[in-house]
Amino acid sequence: MEKAEGENQTSISEFILLGFGNLPGLQILFFLLFLGIYIVTMAANMLIVVLVVADQHLHTPMYFFLGNLSWLEICYTSTILPRMLASFLTGDRTVSVTGCMVQFYWFGVLLTVECYLLASMSYDRYLAICKPLHYATLMNGRFCMQLAAGSWLSSFFILAIIIYLVSKLAFCSSNEIDHFFCDLTQMINLSCGDTSLVNLATLIFSSTNILLPFLLTLASYVYIISTILRISSTIDKQKAFSTCSSHLIVVTIYYGTLITVYMLPNTGALRILNKFVSVLYTVLTPLINPLIYSLRNKDVKEALRRARQKCLVFP
Repeated sequence: MEKAEGENQTSISEFILLGFGNLPGLQILFFLLFLGIYIVTMAANMLIVVLVVADQHLHTPMYFFLGNLSWLEICYTSTILPRMLASFLTGDRTVSVTGCMVQFYWFGVLLTVECYLLASMSYDRYLAICKPLHYATLMNGRFCMQLAAGSWLSSFFILAIIIYLVSKLAFCSSNEIDHFFCDLTQMINLSCGDTSLVNLATLIFSSTNILLPFLLTLASYVYIISTILRISSTIDKQKAFSTCSSHLIVVTIYYGTLITVYMLPNTGALRILNKFVSVLYTVLTPLINPLIYSLRNKDVKEALRRARQKCLVFP
């Protein structure tokens, strides 16, 4: 810690991520558990990326976005878990203020991109089911590239503004963050300066870049479900629903846990519950997503079968 010039306060140079340090007897168990989750998550998502790139049958808009989503999950889990694993293994829970901001920057970018990608995938399913005659014209390769590039570039820009504002804050009270990653809300609460501007920017950007994609996703599925219910044939209904069921499950899990985390009061006993629910969308969701798409998706299972046959032919 360093003395702030002209002040009787101590400027903080590092934070302590408390994480699950209040359970010292379970640190090795947590390390082994999360290491296994990390390895499986990386392997499963990398497999999806390879399949989407290598298998021509998956060169469609839906799988283009799925490949982007899987690559995002690889980056997402690598932003949180390596630091978490090191903490379990060594007991060192300190992180520099700069390191904390870098971690939150990438976490925020990937969180925002995921919201946009899920909205893009729901719009793709909306066009495929509700406007099938116009699907090929509207959801062309160029438009898909624009949606994906826009998702990534806008997220980089937006989070850069927030991090710039956070970097101007002075941290001079407690340096303990009661979480397993650098949570923006708790970082702001540790500031001893005026946080009104960064709070306003966070509110505006959260509303436009998380809430708006959620509402677009919700609206797409309202139209999709209403269209499916109007189909007279039971077989056609099942076929139409099967094309979007995997994505609907992923959206429900992701937004369900995200909304729960930010609606739970972060105080007392609920703070512990908040941390465990946070594990769902930061650690388990990147693991669950590829499993849902591979187990429930006929095209992905067929691509896996073709890849396995090629491996057997060319050992």
